[in-house]
Amino acid sequence: YGLEKRELRSGNFSQNALGEWFINIVVREPEPAAQELPPKAVGIDLGLRTIATVSDGQSLPAGRWTREYADRLAQSQRRGHQKQAKRLHRKAANCRKDALHKFSRKLVNECGAIYIGDVSSGKLVKTKMAKSVLDSGWGMLRTMLQYKGHQAGRIVEEVNEAFTTRVCSNCGQETGPKGL
Repeated sequence: YGLEKRELRSGNFSQNALGEWFINIVVREPEPAAQELPPKAVGIDLGLRTIATVSDGQSLPAGRWTREYADRLAQSQRRGHQKQAKRLHRKAANCRKDALHKFSRKLVNECGAIYIGDVSSGKLVKTKMAKSVLDSGWGMLRTMLQYKGHQAGRIVEEVNEAFTTRVCSNCGQETGPKGL
C-alpha cells in the first residue's frame, strides 16, 4: 500500500451503517519538493444545472445521483428493506464523491490559483431547490479543493459573491445595473 515510506501516527476501527468494519490509519506524508505553480488562475461559479462552472470553460454537469436511485429507494423503503435502502443511499453518495474527487483533482493539477464563490447551501436548502442543492455537494467540492490545493501548494480562496454583477473587477467601483 506504500505505507513503508510514511510515518504511522494513530488509527482506529469504525463501522458503517451496514455493519461493515474498516480500519482508519493516520499517516504523515513526507514533505514534497517545492514545485513551480502553474500560471493559470481560475474562478469557479457554483450552480444547479452545472455543479461548478470554471472561468476557462470547464464544467461539472449536475449528476442527479439521488434522483437516479429514487424509485428503487422508495420501493425498498416501502417494503421495509432497510439494508437495501442504506446501500442505495451509499451508492448515490459514492457516485457524487467520485465525480467531485475527479473534478477537484483535475483543477488542482492544472491551476496555480483557484477562487471559489461562497454560495451558502444552508440557506438554499430552505427553498424549493433543496433536493438539487443537497445533491450537488458544493460543500464537499469546496473542502476537496481546499485540502488538495493545500497539499499541492496551490492557492485556493473563497470569494464573497455579493455585488459581483455590479462591481468592476479592475477598479472596484460599484457601477452597473441596480434594481430591476
